[in-house]
Amino acid sequence: MAADEPLVLGIETSCDETGVGIVRGTTLLADAVASSVDTHARFGGVVPEIASRAHLEAMVPTIERALKEAGVSARDLDGIAVTSGPGLAGALLVGVSAAKAYAYALGKPLYGVNHLASHICVDQLEHGPLPEPTMALLVSGGHSSLLLAPDITADVRPLGATIDDAAGEAFDKIARVLNLGFPGGPVIDRLAKEGDPKAIAFPRGLTGPRDAPYDFSFSGLKTSVARWIEAKRAAGDEVPVRDVAASFQEAVVDVLARKAVRACKDEGVDHLMIGGGVAANSRLRALAQERCERAGIRLRVPRPKLCTDNGAMVAALGAEMVARNRLPSDLELSADSSLPVTEPHVPGTAHAHAHSHDHDHVHEISKDNLYS
Repeated sequence: MAADEPLVLGIETSCDETGVGIVRGTTLLADAVASSVDTHARFGGVVPEIASRAHLEAMVPTIERALKEAGVSARDLDGIAVTSGPGLAGALLVGVSAAKAYAYALGKPLYGVNHLASHICVDQLEHGPLPEPTMALLVSGGHSSLLLAPDITADVRPLGATIDDAAGEAFDKIARVLNLGFPGGPVIDRLAKEGDPKAIAFPRGLTGPRDAPYDFSFSGLKTSVARWIEAKRAAGDEVPVRDVAASFQEAVVDVLARKAVRACKDEGVDHLMIGGGVAANSRLRALAQERCERAGIRLRVPRPKLCTDNGAMVAALGAEMVARNRLPSDLELSADSSLPVTEPHVPGTAHAHAHSHDHDHVHEISKDNLYS
């Protein structure tokens, strides 16, 4: 870690995690997270209004905790990055508003970055600089995507995406049918280790010769599993929960790994990065490793804590933006719940940035009061 590498604070509020990370270059200094998942659990899913309120309450304490953990002052920062999309609109607004306030008060450049591109960039904190191009499989509660990134700061190309339920969403729905609670991914992963993945032949969506080679569909699988469980219950039979969990999980990860390896072969890329919350799934990691080794592909997967939503991933992409001299965002930056992955960040105009810190005397005094 060099002292001249950019020191960046990242804020992530796209869903129910208030994440604040601080990195210097590709070195992680702090990763503070405040989660509201327990509050949402009784509703069986994330409630946007509750998530927004939780972000509002957690924001300042989480930022202060991250700065203390990193051992740096807010004045030391070279930039502030924030997830500006995609995600829940209200939740994003809290993070974007906070980032703009800190950037304005500190006189630091602001970078509105893409949530999905951040999930790719976080791997730099684990395994060093990303190869170019990078092939990435992103799997979470809201996204299942195959992306080719020749330049993570400026050029991210979608090869395929979910056309209905994302992988993580399917895990949550099946967990609900099995009365396993929310979120579903961790508990299904745990129970599947005690079950037989070959016990039930659940379908593999979009794997036929005429299907889109890189797109994903888990809606049919979800329906098939739910009907199988309903039939068992209707017949008065006990549902073999562990076998259902293992067979369902195998159907999901089989498709994910199969399509990702195919994309690498087709594009001539000799490595694969897997990110997003479902990348914490132990079976996906094991199967992807097995198939990548067989195909001569190097697998890069961050540790589980960096796979779920966190501020470190946003800071990592922000630091890369600074290092490559990408144009900062304007202070008029807005949250965009459907920000396309083809836009890794939201650049402002050079003119707007040049004048964004021409504060009057009152603002200068307020900055001294806040950060002296």
